[in-house]
Amino acid sequence: MDKEMVIKVDHVSMKFNLATEQYSGFKEYVIRSLKKKISYNEFWALKDVSFSVMRGDGLGLIGLNGSGKSTMLKTIAGVLKPTEGSIWLQGRVAPLIELGAGFDFDLTARENVFLNGALLGYSRNIMEENYNDIVEFSELHDFMDVPVKNFSSGMISRLAFAIATIGIPDILIVDEVLSVGDFRFQQKCEARIRNMKDNGTTILFVSHSIEQVKSICNKIVWLDHGRVKAFGDAESICDEYSKLQ
Repeated sequence: MDKEMVIKVDHVSMKFNLATEQYSGFKEYVIRSLKKKISYNEFWALKDVSFSVMRGDGLGLIGLNGSGKSTMLKTIAGVLKPTEGSIWLQGRVAPLIELGAGFDFDLTARENVFLNGALLGYSRNIMEENYNDIVEFSELHDFMDVPVKNFSSGMISRLAFAIATIGIPDILIVDEVLSVGDFRFQQKCEARIRNMKDNGTTILFVSHSIEQVKSICNKIVWLDHGRVKAFGDAESICDEYSKLQ
């Protein structure tokens, strides 16, 4: 039986306007803007990108820094709207794109569990049902009543990952989150991701570790200066990419 498509990226391009000059402050910027004396350079972070992803696939995005990987994930997550083209999604998306995104750092970890859950579209009842699992998985038992501003980046990563992976989301987006923290916890996160994939969750994954990508993903989009250089089998494309490193 053919797999069901859950993501379709159709000729997507993303343009940013980069100011060509530096300004001494916001006031100067506003004045020059009102006088229309600001010049920009166009920068295309993505250019005519197309691919589709099926339910239960693990799709890795690889490429050098600045190739457009994170921009692509942000357009799929709805954080950015593409300049050209369209993105179609089916199902609920759980994004893990930036550490601490959606957290209020003045609140405790316990309070942020419910705040972040609400931002992901979960009711308070669902968060209460999953609270113990979040604490157990994140291994932050002794720190749940501590303000998040006192957390290390590794602790924030643990909490964010534990919240985003409750239940079985349709699509999980992971951008470099597993690069933070100790190796044992990274393995624990990888195991949970593989389990979610086995249960039908579609994974979009970015990591500097090609071995990590090969472990989780069965398909690859290789981006080069915002364009698709290759799309297909993870093993063969990762091996080709590794030869250039």
